[in-house]
Amino acid sequence: MIPLKLEADRLFSPEPGQRALARALYATVEDLPIVSPHGHTDPQWFADDEPFSDASSLLITPDHYVFRMLYSQGVRLEGLGIARHDGGAIERDARKIWHTFAGHYPLFRGTPTRIWLDHAFHEVFGIRERLTSESADRLFDHINACLASPEFRPRALFERFNIEVIATTESPLDPLAHHAKIRASGWKGRVVTAYRPDPVVDPEFDGFAANVAKLGELTGENTDTWRGYLAAHLRRRAFFKTMGATSTDHGHPTALTCDLATRECEALFAKALKGAASPAEAETFRGQMLTEMARISLEDGLVMQIHPGSFRNHNTEILRLFGRDKGADIPTRTDYVRALKPLLERFGNERGLTVILFTLDESVYARELAPLAGHYPVLKLGPPWWFHDSPEGMLRFREQATETAGFYNTVGFNDDTRAFLSIPARHDVARRIDCRFLARLVAEHRIGEDEAYELAPELAYGLAKKAYRL
Repeated sequence: MIPLKLEADRLFSPEPGQRALARALYATVEDLPIVSPHGHTDPQWFADDEPFSDASSLLITPDHYVFRMLYSQGVRLEGLGIARHDGGAIERDARKIWHTFAGHYPLFRGTPTRIWLDHAFHEVFGIRERLTSESADRLFDHINACLASPEFRPRALFERFNIEVIATTESPLDPLAHHAKIRASGWKGRVVTAYRPDPVVDPEFDGFAANVAKLGELTGENTDTWRGYLAAHLRRRAFFKTMGATSTDHGHPTALTCDLATRECEALFAKALKGAASPAEAETFRGQMLTEMARISLEDGLVMQIHPGSFRNHNTEILRLFGRDKGADIPTRTDYVRALKPLLERFGNERGLTVILFTLDESVYARELAPLAGHYPVLKLGPPWWFHDSPEGMLRFREQATETAGFYNTVGFNDDTRAFLSIPARHDVARRIDCRFLARLVAEHRIGEDEAYELAPELAYGLAKKAYRL
């Protein structure tokens, strides 16, 4: 048996003085409640509160961080239980899937995924041996036994993780029935939704015209017209607010924004509905909709998040066989200075609007994002996202953004995950890295120790609550 141990000083500086201060700072934030203002957990888990079925369906099959790495080393997605569009054969034996995963566990050495999984094994399931081919059956049986007990149902874990609030992310076409069920149940856990309009603002999204028509049916607005289409968004957002929404989220290929005249918008919208928009026109329409969403946010108070810069579904064969979001999304270079100019010309000086910017292009931290957020009242910087949600990624962000944007133009941490059990691990990593960074600033006499103790809880908890109006 190879022991699994989580070192108390993990991720802190090896320099003794900085490590000691980071440890002391961390002790003040370790047990703060988790505010998870943006993510993709399934609200049905909390609505139905049914037991998770087994280790593989919980930790492997739904987690693209896991199966993209295995796929890169030749493991077929079918062998991990990933459903095919054509109904083709897939592996359904959860133990066999687990053995495939265990046999490839060394692939995750040095990755944040390994940190998150080991944290879940150790802290959530009480496991004290490393996952290997030899230990696979013991761990599988232990995890499954845990999942069968009431203490490991979704609501119990939510409370055990000390989650104060968690936001899921839904399409405007979602009836939000699970959120309604949570509210009707009387359970005190706070699960809110967020408005993600991609299916009805992206002319290149599958079924765009049909989606817009359904939006009209749901809202009673005539979405064949530009005016009715915008009114439908306003109505749907109001409904999302009744289910706790405080934010919107926009996953566009770029950060382009536009500010067209009404007549141009009407013509472009009509073209998009007919499926006749060129790629450039589709991009212009998406850019116009970011500006429209900012305008509406100024009216209804929803915080706006922009998550651009992912070349989604890069692997066409995987998209064809398995569908979207199967680990084949790749970061791209992203311009913010010119792309956001039309939106900022309209709304950049507003104090009543918050736009949170994310990036997958780390080259823009110091050159574009920090200077923008360090000037425009409307802008805040989201934490390192997706591929950069890692110890090194968090340090790079703090080092490059803080000198221009400071700490208070950032929004703390959000985990942005579908993997429920990774949430406490991800927040723990962020808290440790922020304490490490603060300890370094104190050691370099750039801030006082008292200031570090003030900042640590803000970065771990306060900034996210404030920015997302939670």
